[in-house]
Amino acid sequence: MFNVTTKSIQWGKETLTLETGKVARQADGSVVATLGETQVMANVTFARQAKPGQDFFPLTVHYQEKYYAAGKVPGGFFKREARPSEKETLTSRLIDRPIRPLFVDGFRNEVLVMATVLSCDLENDPDIVAMIAVSAALTISGVPFMGPIGAARVGFVGGQYVLNPAMDDMTQLRMKPDQRLDLVIAGTKDAVMMVESEAYELTEEEMLGAVVFGHEQMQPVIDLIMAFAEDSAKEPFDFTPPDFSALSAKVKKAGEAQMRAAFAIRDKQERTTAIDAAVNAIKAAMSDEDKADANLGPAIKKLEAAVLRGDVVKNGTRIDGRDTKTVRPITSETGILPRTHGSALFTRGETQGLVVTTLGTGEDEQIIDALNGNYRSNFMLHYNFPPYSVGEVGRVGSPGRREIGHGKLAWRALQAVLPAPTDFPYTIRVVSEITESNGSSSMASVCGGSLSMMDAGVPLKAPVAGVAMGLILEDDGKWAVLTDILGDEDHLGDMDFKVAGTEAGITSLQMDIKIAGITPAIMKQALAQAKDGRIHILGEMAKSLTSAQAFSEYAPKIETMTIPTDKIREVIGSGGKVIREIVEVSGAKVDINDDGMIKIASNDQKAIKKAYEMIWSIVAEPEDGKIYTGKVVKLVDFGAFVNFFGKRDGLVHVSQIANKRLNHPNEALKEGQEVKVKLLGFDDRGKVRLGMKMVDQETGEEIVEKKEESAEG
Repeated sequence: MFNVTTKSIQWGKETLTLETGKVARQADGSVVATLGETQVMANVTFARQAKPGQDFFPLTVHYQEKYYAAGKVPGGFFKREARPSEKETLTSRLIDRPIRPLFVDGFRNEVLVMATVLSCDLENDPDIVAMIAVSAALTISGVPFMGPIGAARVGFVGGQYVLNPAMDDMTQLRMKPDQRLDLVIAGTKDAVMMVESEAYELTEEEMLGAVVFGHEQMQPVIDLIMAFAEDSAKEPFDFTPPDFSALSAKVKKAGEAQMRAAFAIRDKQERTTAIDAAVNAIKAAMSDEDKADANLGPAIKKLEAAVLRGDVVKNGTRIDGRDTKTVRPITSETGILPRTHGSALFTRGETQGLVVTTLGTGEDEQIIDALNGNYRSNFMLHYNFPPYSVGEVGRVGSPGRREIGHGKLAWRALQAVLPAPTDFPYTIRVVSEITESNGSSSMASVCGGSLSMMDAGVPLKAPVAGVAMGLILEDDGKWAVLTDILGDEDHLGDMDFKVAGTEAGITSLQMDIKIAGITPAIMKQALAQAKDGRIHILGEMAKSLTSAQAFSEYAPKIETMTIPTDKIREVIGSGGKVIREIVEVSGAKVDINDDGMIKIASNDQKAIKKAYEMIWSIVAEPEDGKIYTGKVVKLVDFGAFVNFFGKRDGLVHVSQIANKRLNHPNEALKEGQEVKVKLLGFDDRGKVRLGMKMVDQETGEEIVEKKEESAEG
């Protein structure tokens, strides 16, 4: 019944296995990839004909994590997987970005890729396994795909690169000071196609070394997929790339002059209007047959690319007049919104971000329900890209893959410089509203986010800036790396290479390639130019922070205290009775972690102090020899019981009340009276012994007996 093909290799510490022929046999390509006990099924289907008039490549990639893969039941009311999680969305983008450029030019048939996590061993992250499974499924499907690609995750510990670190080592990386890098890389046998990373101020040399290491380590995977395909691949789909050279010649003749004039305009809006007019003029000059040709759009885009790219490579001049290394003019302002906790307006050329920081308490932390368990995050960054930012009319809905991906890139860049939760016990939410866009709004979010948090009084370890690099690589081998690319340079260029970091090093790197990869030499130059650009931007940002930033009066005040873990139960009380009383009496919010750290939050400092004292009275132990203020709660024949330390009582024996003989304590005391007592110690049964006669009841000072010295005669 089954015609199964299986291939395996030892990859790092685990066995990597590819299998096809048993499940999803009606898909064009179906592969189950297994690494350790993590399994991902990838299925590929494609249409045999393009839709009439289709002038773009409709590739759709879905990555799905099934909770049963880790033996979990989904949270929520409906108890089933619903909208994609952030991890699923980001992994879908990870898979899409390296495979999209490898489909044969001109192929416009619809392609659907689905990667489903079937089993997760909580050691091997399924995102890498999914990328490998998809690569294998595409390679055997017969679709015109110029792969395969390999993928790998790279860590950096103690100066050494690590292949595919365990999932726990990569979760909340900033809590693990030994692990300085989480880098995902994908590429072909000859070149790198995609890089995504989160780092802790690595140097350019260390980052380049990580990329080279990852590319080397994925080579056995590529060899495995090729050997696997030799035994299981279907016949290649009969596809001949369209030849629209004649149409391109007509388009060039009809509109090259007008297109060059349009690209010579410096202002983006005017240039866009002129390019649209040139496109319309070209279409008007075409015959009805040419207008109906699905290759007309690609032919016009080819002309646009030739005009933009040619001047850059030949003359080093870009469409806005800059050379290849100059960053656009920068203006940054902080504290522009009166009631927010922190705000900044960052403008670089025609790209602008209004970035706002809000500080919250432990109740505001995000609870993340992941395959490898639930955990909490006290830092969030949300990115919004409304249509008006590019002067367009569009539909506004929930955040799409682009918004989620750009927000996560900025999050990765900034999280490396955040203070430890023990030093700054706030939940931090940063929102980037992109108000203008012409290239690299995600890097504007990084710069604005850094300024906004500093304006809110967040003690960042260092400011962070980001810059987007581009690449023009011509067929004759000539190339140019561009600093701070425009939208058109991103759209018509060959690379989008975003680098963010501090003056000391890189905190995040993302690279997307639209051609069949780049060489280490190109990447080395891009990193060097990015460093120069980053240092320049940091200098411009510093001009808006001329003095120490004050903590917002509207932000909640939080103090922390740490108690022994065996005292947590006492502070919470049965059914939460004690902590509810503390909150009600003090008026402050109280959060207790499993490690014994308590956060007390309120806008009223008196409420924080009251809650602190109530908690301290529960967990602290009285000190021998120390004087306390207490209240007489009961009188008995042999002494007085005094409540002196929280809910703790002690006995003042009748002989310790006064420096004279008393027949009964009521001769000197009455119930409810406030007294000063000294802790004398504990008896054999652990009960507290107190004394009064050695304490001045007015001042609370201990009475020191002076011994008279006899004179020697």
